[in-house]
Amino acid sequence: MRIIDLSTPIDAGVWEPNPVEHEVMSPAEGGRHMAEGMRERYGLEFDPADLPGGELLSLDTVRLTTHTGTHVDAPSHYGSTAAYGEPRHIDRMPLDWFVRPGMVLDLTEEPVGAVGSPVLRREFERIGREPRPMDIVMLNTGADRIAGTPKYFTDFTGLDASATHLLLDLGVKVIGTDAFSLDAPFTYMIEEFRRTGDRGVLWPAHFVGREREYCQIERLANLDALPSGTGFTVSCLPVKLVNAGAGWARAVAYVEE
Repeated sequence: MRIIDLSTPIDAGVWEPNPVEHEVMSPAEGGRHMAEGMRERYGLEFDPADLPGGELLSLDTVRLTTHTGTHVDAPSHYGSTAAYGEPRHIDRMPLDWFVRPGMVLDLTEEPVGAVGSPVLRREFERIGREPRPMDIVMLNTGADRIAGTPKYFTDFTGLDASATHLLLDLGVKVIGTDAFSLDAPFTYMIEEFRRTGDRGVLWPAHFVGREREYCQIERLANLDALPSGTGFTVSCLPVKLVNAGAGWARAVAYVEE
């Protein structure tokens, strides 16, 4: 079995709209930190010099949003209320949603904006079948090639409401994308709204989640390394963050060889 990494890194060294802060306490600093803690909390004296090399353990402190890097959006991210009842947080979602057969749709030739259901039906025809209930469907837009740059947040393809409803009608519960968002770029949607006055162009894929329960995986990578269409299993188990609207995931695909 071959494992393909489908995750983008969390990297404080690249550009993000919400910057990542990453502080590293070295092993030597960790030894001093432990000794100070023992003294302050328990009245125990310990000399870090007695440790091998004067070092204990390193410690990383990271400040970031739950939507940084590859992550799974929970229904509670889409709004505080939903037509189907109280939206669930990420720690309440069924784990069996996130280890399922996968399907990847090729949208690399689509322009910046949002595609509709006819584009997805064209891809089903190319692949030779529709998604089956509970399949994890992922959109290969090619956006991961510009990850870490400002264009990653403005130059990609998303889904409109009709395309999102189509996937949910077919029994899909998890929809993924290698782009920053399952919707069109913020700049595109706002410009379209100003041009047309149509509120339906504003975050339609996310707002479908107020009508029907489903999850998104955003900021995937390496979807072009997958077999064409189907033939693999996806694992994208989200971190169990209590009362959170999203959780980071180390998404991978398993390909039988």
